[in-house]
Amino acid sequence: MEEIRQAVHAYILDNFLPGEDPAELTDQTPLITGGILDSIRTLKLVVFLEDKFGVTVEAHEAGVDNLDSVGQISRLIAKKKHAA
Repeated sequence: MEEIRQAVHAYILDNFLPGEDPAELTDQTPLITGGILDSIRTLKLVVFLEDKFGVTVEAHEAGVDNLDSVGQISRLIAKKKHAA
């Protein structure tokens, strides 16, 4: 799961928070409710997750319950990879 977390963390920093201090993005930083991810950015994140990890994120999973933090995203992807 650490590999997933690191990849998600790096993707969010590179694509949505360029120039920010990496230490500021923790596993609990609110991404959707904190305004970092809007609908377009969330869609881009989902495409990255599906391409990078070979999983499918269903429409009902692509919301604040699963994608609001690096920790939530990592758990979702680990669960999907384990189920596959």
